[in-house]
Amino acid sequence: MEVYLEEVSTGKKVKGLIETITKSEISSPETKIDWQFDWQTLMEIEGVFFYKLTLASSPSEIEGLLMLTLINEEMLFMNNIEIAPHNYGKDGQYAHAAGTLIAYACKKSFSMGQGYYLGFLAFESKSNLVDLYQKKYGASLAAGQKMFFSPQAGKKLMKEYLKINEEY
Repeated sequence: MEVYLEEVSTGKKVKGLIETITKSEISSPETKIDWQFDWQTLMEIEGVFFYKLTLASSPSEIEGLLMLTLINEEMLFMNNIEIAPHNYGKDGQYAHAAGTLIAYACKKSFSMGQGYYLGFLAFESKSNLVDLYQKKYGASLAAGQKMFFSPQAGKKLMKEYLKINEEY
């Protein structure tokens, strides 16, 4: 899927892509980054979906990674999301990487979710990120650190980060 990030130093929109990623890609020397998660080990898990966010102009440089699972063939769960260290904070190289990946996960919840879970995206937050997910992205707190994006919150993120105005 074609998306856009913002180059922080110039404010220019830069074309990006979200695509599935393979284990060989995450293991390649070009993608070696000091990730917080051990993505190579995570990719050993069966039945999980992995996606990468890259720039269209440099598809071997990963800007962010996303791991999704379909629970009981009906509810989409965001296991892990991580942006590349060079995109951290207000001084990062590209803005909106996390929001774009979350919006993409919300989009997938409309195609993969079933029944009452259609359009819902569940996840468990790190405790220090609960407020960020609620205030910046519109997530709801379920219990403890368990959170979710409702279909309405997901549509809002899809409109903002993916420029999708379609009805689901």
